[in-house]
Amino acid sequence: MRTNISNRQFDEERALYNLQKADVVACTFAGPADGESVLKESRDVKLYQCVFSLRYPLWHVKGFVMEDSTMDELTRAAIWYAEDGRIKNSVLGGIKAVRECERISLADCKIVSQEFGWKSCDITLTDTDITSEYLFFDSQNVRLERVKMQGKYSFQYMKNLEITDSVLDTKDAFWHSENVTVKNSVVKGEYLGWFSDGLTLIDCKISGTQPLCYCKNLKLINCTMDDTDLSFEYSDVEADVRGHVISIKNPRSGSITVDSVGEIIREDPVMECTGQVIIRGQE
Repeated sequence: MRTNISNRQFDEERALYNLQKADVVACTFAGPADGESVLKESRDVKLYQCVFSLRYPLWHVKGFVMEDSTMDELTRAAIWYAEDGRIKNSVLGGIKAVRECERISLADCKIVSQEFGWKSCDITLTDTDITSEYLFFDSQNVRLERVKMQGKYSFQYMKNLEITDSVLDTKDAFWHSENVTVKNSVVKGEYLGWFSDGLTLIDCKISGTQPLCYCKNLKLINCTMDDTDLSFEYSDVEADVRGHVISIKNPRSGSITVDSVGEIIREDPVMECTGQVIIRGQE
C-alpha cells in the first residue's frame, strides 16, 4: 500500500524524513522555515510535478523517481549519497546537484549545476543539456548520449566513460582520465585530454589549442582536428585524422596519419620521441 501526498507545501527541517513507499505529487518544498533535508533517508519514493527551493532535499535516498519537477538555484547539494534513482524531464539548478551517488539516470533534463556528478558511479545522462564547471570529477562508469554540455574542467580523474552523439564545449577535459571513448561527437576544448590513459575518439570533430598531450594509449579513428596546434606532444598515439592539422609537436611514440599538416615540430624534447607523422598519399 502506497502513501499519496499531493498539493502540499513543506518548509520545515526534515519534513518528510524517512518517507517510504510514497507518491509525492505537485508539492512545493519552500517557505520561511527554510528547513533542510526534507526527504532525507527516504525509500521507494516517486516525485511528480514538484518544486524544490530548499537545501539537501534528497540525501541518502534509495529507490526514487523524480519527473516533471524543478530544483531552483537555492536547492544546493540536492542529491548526495543516493542510490537507484531515475530523473526525467526535470530541471536541476543548484550547485553540486549529484555527489557520491550510485545508479542514477537522467533523461530529458536541463542541468545548471557547478561541480555536478562528483565521485559517483553508474550515472547515465540522455537527451540532456548541462552547464557545469568541474563536471563528473573522479567518477566512474558514466554514459552520456545525445548530451549538450558547456563548462570548463570536465571529466577529470574519471574511469570508464562513454560519450555518444554529443556536443562538448569545454576546457581541460579528460585530464588524468582512464578508459574513455567518445563517438560521433563535437569536442571543443583547450588542452584536451592531457595525462589521459586509454582515450579513444571515433568520428569526432575536435577543436582547440594544444590537444592530446602527455597521453598514453591514445587512439583517434576518422576524426577531424580544426584549429588545433601543438598537438600530441609527448603522447603515445595511433591516429587517423581527416583534413588539416595546424601543427604536431614531438609525439612520443606511434603514428599520426593526416591529409595535411602545417608544421611538424621536433625540437627540444625532454624525452625520446619516435612518433611518426604520415601524410596520406605520401606513404
